[in-house]
Amino acid sequence: MHELQQASYPVEARLIGLDTIPPLLDTPETLAACGESFVGCFETGGRLVGAISYKRIDGGETLDVHRMMVHPDRFRLGIASKLLASVLNLPGLRKAIVSTGTANAPAVSLYERHGFQPTGLVEIAPDITITQFAKTF
Repeated sequence: MHELQQASYPVEARLIGLDTIPPLLDTPETLAACGESFVGCFETGGRLVGAISYKRIDGGETLDVHRMMVHPDRFRLGIASKLLASVLNLPGLRKAIVSTGTANAPAVSLYERHGFQPTGLVEIAPDITITQFAKTF
């Protein structure tokens, strides 16, 4: 997942108005240690080009999407939409929640296309606001 993170962070940083985003410890092992699951989109040869991590909370009825990344050279191929749809179709869900940088228009558009509604704003730093979204089933 390291290569995917290194490729996606500069793009994500630009979208939300930062010079850089420090790398997170998002590996399948660290996600599992936090109780999260991971779905990846792989190309031939095992190259990871997209990933989504999530956790089921509230007795498994709520899906909390932690992070979604798509390699910049694979944008606009529907990978993010397929990854999101794959976890939204998990059985037993009544609600899904996700957050993204308010200035990250592609992510905001993706979530809205999948039926998410904004539920609030959180300022995490001066001039950086996160939009929270929810979807009920």
